[in-house]
Amino acid sequence: MLLFLGVFYAEAQIDKEKLSLDISKAEEANQMKLKEYVWKRRSDVFIANELKLTIITEFGYTPEGKLDTKIIDTKTSVEKKPGLRGKAQASAIEDKSDYIEKSLALATDYAFMTKGEMLDFFNKATVTEKDGQIEAVSDNVHVDGDRLMIRIDPETFLFTYKEFSTLLGKDKVEGKLNYEKFSNGTNHLSTTTLNMPTQNMIVEAKNQDYTIRIK
Repeated sequence: MLLFLGVFYAEAQIDKEKLSLDISKAEEANQMKLKEYVWKRRSDVFIANELKLTIITEFGYTPEGKLDTKIIDTKTSVEKKPGLRGKAQASAIEDKSDYIEKSLALATDYAFMTKGEMLDFFNKATVTEKDGQIEAVSDNVHVDGDRLMIRIDPETFLFTYKEFSTLLGKDKVEGKLNYEKFSNGTNHLSTTTLNMPTQNMIVEAKNQDYTIRIK
């Protein structure tokens, strides 16, 4: 496989459309398996390197096949203040939670791409081989000025890693997505790390508690 990849890329005869369709086909089959699960995501929010907020979000697929998310718990390490100051503090925490969920939603956009989005991505992407994996990089994927790099297992055509930079409003967001497999071979997003320098904020999120949906 590695020798094949070396020749494949050295000759620069990359059928990027076929590669995109192979990846989309593998991802579609994997998503069918993933739809059997429900899971949670724990997002730890660090501001100025101090843990300030933890958000627990529940995930699952609707009967129509769409990914559904719901915040089920929010905890803060900030000591609650009394009276009006406490109400203002609670409002600020709610605003932070909303901002963080929007940034994590951006990460979801890069984690779960449609077949059409994959075709567009590979049409513009530079594709190479790195450390035995397929690596593709492209700019202007979802919005002007963003950048996405993905790595794919050449044997399964499933994602192993993604890295992106984009904007939330005018704030820069940098993300790293790591994938792992269950013992049955189902590929899933394992951890997400977001860096938001404008907010002096880092979010470390881990998907956990995967369970088979009760039918």
